[in-house]
Amino acid sequence: MHYTVPRLICWAVLWATGSLWAQTALTIDLTDPEQVAEIDERFSSYNVEMAEVVGGDFWIPYDQMDTTQTTEIGTTLELGEDQNRYRYRPPVDLSNERLRTLARGLSPAFMRVSGSWANYVYFQDNDSTKLEQAPEGFRNVLSRDEWRGVHDFAAATDADLMTSFTISSGVRDADGRWTPDQARQLLDFTKEEGGTVDAVQFFNEPNMPEYAGAPKGYTAQDFAGDVQRFTDFIHEALPGVPIAGPDAVGEGGLMPAGMAMPLSTDDLLSATPQPAFDVFAYHHYGGVSRRCATEPPMHSPVDSALTDTWLRKTLGTHTFYEEQHDLHLPNTPIWLTETAEAACGGNPWAAEWIDVFRYLSQMGLLAREDVKIVMHNTLTASEYGLLDQATHTPRPNYWAALLWRRLMGTQVYDPGVDGGRLGVYLHSHRNDPDAKTLLLINPTESPMTVDVPAPGQRYTLTSDGLRSKTVYLNGEELALTDADELPELNGVATEAGTLEVPGYGVVFLVVE
Repeated sequence: MHYTVPRLICWAVLWATGSLWAQTALTIDLTDPEQVAEIDERFSSYNVEMAEVVGGDFWIPYDQMDTTQTTEIGTTLELGEDQNRYRYRPPVDLSNERLRTLARGLSPAFMRVSGSWANYVYFQDNDSTKLEQAPEGFRNVLSRDEWRGVHDFAAATDADLMTSFTISSGVRDADGRWTPDQARQLLDFTKEEGGTVDAVQFFNEPNMPEYAGAPKGYTAQDFAGDVQRFTDFIHEALPGVPIAGPDAVGEGGLMPAGMAMPLSTDDLLSATPQPAFDVFAYHHYGGVSRRCATEPPMHSPVDSALTDTWLRKTLGTHTFYEEQHDLHLPNTPIWLTETAEAACGGNPWAAEWIDVFRYLSQMGLLAREDVKIVMHNTLTASEYGLLDQATHTPRPNYWAALLWRRLMGTQVYDPGVDGGRLGVYLHSHRNDPDAKTLLLINPTESPMTVDVPAPGQRYTLTSDGLRSKTVYLNGEELALTDADELPELNGVATEAGTLEVPGYGVVFLVVE
């Protein structure tokens, strides 16, 4: 139900929550806003984990998990070892037409194929039956057909492909140094098949090197030497393709006070020879899911999902990594190459309406900070996937991503207001150079109002409950058509003047 709250009552609610602002501050002036950033057209991108491509142990569905046997994230276990955290999943069918249709709706985008499982993968460079067991020094096997499926999917969905490479003991010489033989085979096969790789990383999350597959005792100096060898190889094999790094995680607020990662970003980028990346890349998770932690500070319960602390937590991580960027790689763009509601596959509510507020707030906040690209983890795996893992049915965050893709352009403006608890973001329109798109995010129960000085087309997203997976656009339920195609996304004509943002609602407003 949609209903109007008089402005006086709305102010009273805001006063009670400590977010009262003057009437003039609620007016959005669109005549000549200051541009504060410009993002890449592929800003909203996504990950497809290597574990999905090859099949293997991935995060266990909650209905299969014994919650009395939760192992805390600090426990020393190797990747995939804790069977109360992981379950086998078969390779994803990247030829699936529904999956391709939905991914195409998000393009242009980067499709990043990486994750910790990519650090151990053996590329089987022949057309024989896929090996049942990986050779010594590897943990899983990537067949030619599976990799062919990756670049066929990217081509069919207008996605650019980004990947990382194997760094485990299977690709190291007698002195423990990284060698490019496996990477060369993978890239040579890609070229033979007519595929492309449009951006690369060395390996996933090197600040946790042993967990990520590096040799025991791996140091920042080892990383620097490996990166030099990797960079020389990529310049030869993929001239002009950007190399992103270091791709670290966990710093800037995720870890409890006094608990540090095995290596820091500063360690990695200060070593000699100093790693030289074309893109500064990092990861962000606001916490870890209850698969890996059950208590604060690592785990954030659903009760905190709409607090300002949670919705803005991405800024703390960004500030930390921006300082490292400015110190070590100041002339490079910043990409967030992996992010979601929570690490370890996401909490159950990552698949529900309540997480849309975090998802869109993060996009708006980081665009304003000039982060060029944000890669959501994942497209269709575990609770944090944009799509259901089994059926590829769109989840609430998918519909939010689709509206962002259709309406939010690359030029980012200062909206000129402090909305308090109301998130206010202003971009150019995606396709119309004479229009701008205003994004308003209301994570509170009470409706809020703003004054808009021009008519426009309104796209209001709501749900029938915070823990629901159903999303309505202007009151109509969003769903695929009977032909398994995306529905039309039509706005509603809106006059200049007072605009209401419903409680627990989101409005995209396109104005000339």
